[in-house]
Amino acid sequence: MIAGLQILVFLLAVVAFVAFIALRSGVASPILLVASGVLIAVAPGVPPFELEPQFVLLLVLPPVIYISAINMSWREFKFNLRPILLLAVGCVVFTTIAVSAATNWLLGWPLAVGFVLGAIVSPPDAVAPLAIARRMQLPRRILVILEGEGLANDATALVLYRFAVAAVVVGSFSLAQGAETFVAVVAGEIIWGLAVGWMMLRLRRFMRDPRIEITLSLITPYLAYWPPEHLGGSGVIATVATGLYISWNGPRLISAATRLQGVFFWDFFLFIIEGLVFLFTGLQAQALASRIQDHSLNELATSAAIVSLAVILARFVWIFPLTYLPRWLIRPLARRDPSPPWQWQFIISFTGVRGIVSLAAALAIPLTTAQGEPFPYRDSIFFLAFCVVMVTLVFQGTILPWIIRKLGLSKTGMEERLVDRAEELRARHAANEASSMKLEDFGAQNEVPDEAMLTLRGQQQYFLSRVHMRCDIKEERREMAELHDEIELLLIAEERVLINAMLGDGKLKDEARRRIERELDLREADVLNRRAERPG
Repeated sequence: MIAGLQILVFLLAVVAFVAFIALRSGVASPILLVASGVLIAVAPGVPPFELEPQFVLLLVLPPVIYISAINMSWREFKFNLRPILLLAVGCVVFTTIAVSAATNWLLGWPLAVGFVLGAIVSPPDAVAPLAIARRMQLPRRILVILEGEGLANDATALVLYRFAVAAVVVGSFSLAQGAETFVAVVAGEIIWGLAVGWMMLRLRRFMRDPRIEITLSLITPYLAYWPPEHLGGSGVIATVATGLYISWNGPRLISAATRLQGVFFWDFFLFIIEGLVFLFTGLQAQALASRIQDHSLNELATSAAIVSLAVILARFVWIFPLTYLPRWLIRPLARRDPSPPWQWQFIISFTGVRGIVSLAAALAIPLTTAQGEPFPYRDSIFFLAFCVVMVTLVFQGTILPWIIRKLGLSKTGMEERLVDRAEELRARHAANEASSMKLEDFGAQNEVPDEAMLTLRGQQQYFLSRVHMRCDIKEERREMAELHDEIELLLIAEERVLINAMLGDGKLKDEARRRIERELDLREADVLNRRAERPG
């Protein structure tokens, strides 16, 4: 146990160091983490490391999906539901069929075994490409579609995977029964997910303690995921439904203190989970090498190239026709949602990066069939899944920024961001006016001292001036806002120096110093957030 804890501490140190390098270099951290994992795995004296598939499918996947759904705008998700479903369901099924056909025709694999491999490598992982897309300031709709696809595609792939594995193990499969099961899984998981979201929100509101509420929020994705998964579903759709429900209804039922603490908790929690997952991906290299010793290098390279090309090309073949043909054939659709530029579709097609879910599914393949024979091509499936992950993550992920710049999409989302800022300014201004009117009404109906009213009116004016400085897109206003923030940071730093000096001289107790320090921390965090969110 002590050795395991020492290894965990070492891996956490690697995650922190690689994240720092990623910040300095501008390279997406998932790519560097996978490369670091491979280097550690092939280092002399390092024992083989094989990831436990249930660790990913039961412990890692639920919170990642849940927090992605929490951060997703339900309004934008609903507006883009058609392209999201075309990718999360249609493209996953099409890629599965394409890989099965390619392995059957070119490698001589049975169709059922190829279907297993296709289901494993069909769902893209949106973490790395989304990080790059946000940094390159792509249009908001591209981000929403990619994020929405990432929420649901694992569900489709895992259901297909279970059907495919069952077909190979048992030796038969009913398409009609499989379709009925899929519809039942989707409907049942949506109902369960909404029920979990409703129940947990009411329970959290009843508790009214940030620590207990955050603990319940950590339990929520597992409560949504585990029961459907245990009953033969995927658990993913239920978790997405729970996250979207809480995202839409949470602001009315979750306290401000819980939201503030929850943001920091979930940000740190996902940083650790995603960092370890990508590091574990690279650590599979040594275990992989021991599985493929009986195959020639030429055979392995050919198989990897065929499957990787099938996975990459299938996404392009699916996306371009399904984007433009319906709009040419259905005029109301074209009027309601005009065709996007081809560059958008190219980027969406190119971001089909695979991740840890594919490896976990490959590792979870049974050892034998129902007849007691070894599961056919089991080691080859794991090898090819690993190759697809490495090719798409390292190759596509590395050149994605270059592709974005070449297509002229870099910072094309800036105009949208400026429009959003103008909308935010109007909303903040209206909210400030409403609160000022409320203040005057309250003062007129109650005996409020003039000094208190004067202070509150000044506070409202200060908030309004901050709103203008924070959201105004005019150059002179932006320069004034930057100067204001710089001076405010200097003042906060000066207050810190004085408070620490008073503590050192014994003029201030530790408890009081911590309260003052917390207020200064919140002020500084607010200034830094304003700086990070400012247009340009």
